[in-house]
Amino acid sequence: MILALHLFWEFFKTGLFAVGGGLATLPFLYAMSGKTGWFSTSDIADMIAVSESTPGPLGVNMATYVGFTTLGLFGGLVSTLGLITPSVIVILIVAAVLQKFKESAIVKSVFYGLRPASTALIASAGLGVAKISLLQIPVWEKTGSLTALFNWKCILLAAVCYVIYKLTKVHPVVVILIAGVAGVVFGL
Repeated sequence: MILALHLFWEFFKTGLFAVGGGLATLPFLYAMSGKTGWFSTSDIADMIAVSESTPGPLGVNMATYVGFTTLGLFGGLVSTLGLITPSVIVILIVAAVLQKFKESAIVKSVFYGLRPASTALIASAGLGVAKISLLQIPVWEKTGSLTALFNWKCILLAAVCYVIYKLTKVHPVVVILIAGVAGVVFGL
């Protein structure tokens, strides 16, 4: 029961402060990884892959994933409830307050201030995922070779996926499926 409460609390804090959506939860997950030992930082890349490949919001999927791997089905429910509870509370409060103050200069300024914070959190998460996915830091540290630093297959796959997505406007699920097949075929 203590572990369940700990899961709820960690994801409650994440849900309360991860302004900007699912990717904004990543810095909190990195911190949680080091603090709790429930998962490694390299597991986060797998969580993102699974979460992006399944229906639902990224943050909720990752919370469910961590909870499930930590404490089974009950853990998945507890961590998911922990993540979404602050949003429900905050949305109810914000909706009530915004009706009264939606034209306020202060409210508008707060929202303008939150946008760069959200952008920074999402950029931090993206760079963290890129580091795990596209670089081979342990190999580079052992060899010292600059060419060993880069995971060239993954960089090429990321570039191809980006081009396919931008040029064709194909649904993201198609890009994810292409990447999954390429991972199997090319042994990534």
